[in-house]
Amino acid sequence: MEIYMIRTVISGVGRYLPARLVTNDDFSQWMDTSDEWIRQRTGIEQRYWVPLDENTGASDMGLLAAGIALNRAGWIPADIDLIIFATLSPDIDFPGSGCLLQHKLGLETTPALDIRQQCSGFVYGVATADAYIRSGLARRILFVGAEVHSTGLDISTRGRDVSVIFGDGAGAVCLEAADTEKPIGVLATALHAQGKYATSLMMEAPASRMNPRISVELIEQGRQYPTMDGRTVFKQAVRRLPQVAREVLGKAGLTLDDIDIFIPHQANLRINQAFQQAMNLPDEKVFNNIQKYGNTTAASIPIALDEAIETGRVKSGSTVMFLGLGAGLTWGAAVYRHR
Repeated sequence: MEIYMIRTVISGVGRYLPARLVTNDDFSQWMDTSDEWIRQRTGIEQRYWVPLDENTGASDMGLLAAGIALNRAGWIPADIDLIIFATLSPDIDFPGSGCLLQHKLGLETTPALDIRQQCSGFVYGVATADAYIRSGLARRILFVGAEVHSTGLDISTRGRDVSVIFGDGAGAVCLEAADTEKPIGVLATALHAQGKYATSLMMEAPASRMNPRISVELIEQGRQYPTMDGRTVFKQAVRRLPQVAREVLGKAGLTLDDIDIFIPHQANLRINQAFQQAMNLPDEKVFNNIQKYGNTTAASIPIALDEAIETGRVKSGSTVMFLGLGAGLTWGAAVYRHR
């Protein structure tokens, strides 16, 4: 007798990158830095930013990525039971970008959930979608990760440690229920957070704990720009990512050898290389594209997944591990078998 289970499978993926190409040499015109300095510390060679003459929000790029994913899944917007939108750079402070995207998709009352897990947005989003689908609360969920970092960066020598890292972009994934006896789809997830390190990567203002939330003094101090304690973030990443990888493998009942490809969040190539070394993985098992796009935060893993599928690195039957760590600190991993 066959036993059928509800599995969460990916039916379509899409990505969108804005048109403005920004190279490392461009940064050397704005601040005290160089192509060599940026490559050595981050591995990044270029990134894409929204055009200067356009008012582009996260939901605008999310809509374009979602359109591609929906088409590939064979869905129309009315098929969506829930939208999960991950971003740290919403179009406006509130309401969430998920509601803005819902309206742009032409939907009337479809629920929209925004999550603020930054670089861990995709793994948190997949875990949330999987819980909704396995519980029967939804059968088709649109996940979108989208970021417009460029309009909120300190493009000066003061801000170079952060500003050279980030790119703009969007990735979208259609997740749906599959009633099957096959071990496919999301096999296991593991999520963590440690607010103790919240100040190691943050943007402090505007903030409700300040009255007023923004002031000339705060602006002069540059506290409306993101700040990062790079040493702390790096140390935590190289410690936590191998831990969570082993944890999720245990939950899935798999070994390292069972994973065909690892798709880590694209925060810093040096972090991903340290993870690869710690896990003793060959180059062909780790997917990196931060060289081309920079850190697109919540969009980075879905953008990478779309590119990995496009280039044949992920195909039917591939077992994939997604993992990432970012502000919060939050981190997590998911094991997925592509149908």
